[in-house]
Amino acid sequence: MIFAEPPVDITRDQAAAEAAEELSKSAYRQSGGSLLERGLAKLFQWFADLLNSVTGTSPDGHLGLILLVALIALIVVVVLWRAGVLRTSKQSGQRQSVFDTSRPRSAAEYRALAEREAASGDYTSAIRSRFRACVAELVERTVLDDRAGRTAYEVVADAGRIAPTLRDSLQPAALAFTEVVYGNRPGTPQRYAVVVTADEAARVARVKVTG
Repeated sequence: MIFAEPPVDITRDQAAAEAAEELSKSAYRQSGGSLLERGLAKLFQWFADLLNSVTGTSPDGHLGLILLVALIALIVVVVLWRAGVLRTSKQSGQRQSVFDTSRPRSAAEYRALAEREAASGDYTSAIRSRFRACVAELVERTVLDDRAGRTAYEVVADAGRIAPTLRDSLQPAALAFTEVVYGNRPGTPQRYAVVVTADEAARVARVKVTG
């Protein structure tokens, strides 16, 4: 014998209570900085008010349950976007190499370009150019071999073996470069300063003496 499932019955108070409980979870309260939190709080409050008013006009509460599910789905999307899971890069299908040309400029040329870009407020381009200046500098100083297609993290690994003192400055610079150029993160003066520090370290790096 097949028994039919009992119908879902939820009152307005139950729906509102479930929404309040879901919105109070720490995972959502801690999803970002203060500006994001304020924006999300207003959005969630709007949804809660809407849920409260609509469920009051629905005797069986089914519409309220649908709205609750939609609200939870929206929250999940926001949290995943904040974590970067849903962000896509226009170059995501390509290898994340430092240089996109077989004929890179000199370190001095990249450095001058980066300074002009930073002066104009284009920190996204400035970060790309300054990190390329850093890598070109390491090639010119023979810390790195002139190998095409090297990624930012491969720069850290390869240069770190030859000049270990560079690791501490190269790692955050490689992260900034990859996030901005391939991860669609915004270029900022702070991220640019991190790359400048790595470039300056590359200009005075000492190669590890072996044997």
